[in-house]
Amino acid sequence: MYSLAQSITVKGAAGEPLPNPFKGLSRQEVEFRRGEFSIVAAGPGTGKSLFALNLAMYGNLPCMYWSADSGAATQLSRSTAIITGDNVKTIKRKLVDDDFGDYVGALGQRWWVRFNYNARPAPSDLERDLASYHEVFGCYPHLCVVDNITNVDAGPSGDAESFTFGLEGMCEYLNDMARETKAHVTALHHVVGEYSDGLKPIPLSGVKGKIGRVPSLILTIHKEVDGMGGSILHVSPVKNREGMVDASGETYSSYDFNTTNMRLTDIDDEF
Repeated sequence: MYSLAQSITVKGAAGEPLPNPFKGLSRQEVEFRRGEFSIVAAGPGTGKSLFALNLAMYGNLPCMYWSADSGAATQLSRSTAIITGDNVKTIKRKLVDDDFGDYVGALGQRWWVRFNYNARPAPSDLERDLASYHEVFGCYPHLCVVDNITNVDAGPSGDAESFTFGLEGMCEYLNDMARETKAHVTALHHVVGEYSDGLKPIPLSGVKGKIGRVPSLILTIHKEVDGMGGSILHVSPVKNREGMVDASGETYSSYDFNTTNMRLTDIDDEF
């Protein structure tokens, strides 16, 4: 047991916000705080992985990224584009041609960002990676990304009820991970079919499995296509224990998605 005064010394880094590249979210009092668990939910291909990758590549912070949904070539190309600002198509071509020397220096500066590309990691794999990270660097990551939460092997689920129960259990597990390591743990997740096209605001009730109890923060993402190959991502705080929240998803901040360098840039207009 701890008194209030003793709690000052035992809290460690818990509650410390990570560097945040999303100024619109900051204005809405959305922070990615260490020791807390969040979910980012969107339809397929909307941009939740790019959102997480932009967060991971910003600020050069210690990060562990479990990339079950995308392989090494995809994540390397995207990350290199975000870091350098170069055209992702040029980067992919150089990667295929084994002509990647120009990027080694820039990538080396992100030496404590680590990826695991196992398509179906088990909780024991996550724990092994965290133990290895601590052994190598002497600290746990400040940010952990699980891409996607349903890719983590939590055992068989024969029906919708057991699927939801399994997701709740996984959320509890990842929340405990955040508490124990003092990392911000964010899990990417899907939405129900009505919102899977990603073209309209997604409410809290649109998160697949209705797993809104455990996370301290839940963001949903929908997109606006401009008709010329570009798109704008709208990010809604549908649950936020520390600040502004609108469970309907109708309140959001907006980011231009540059398809050339994979970067998300704030749009000043407030909706």
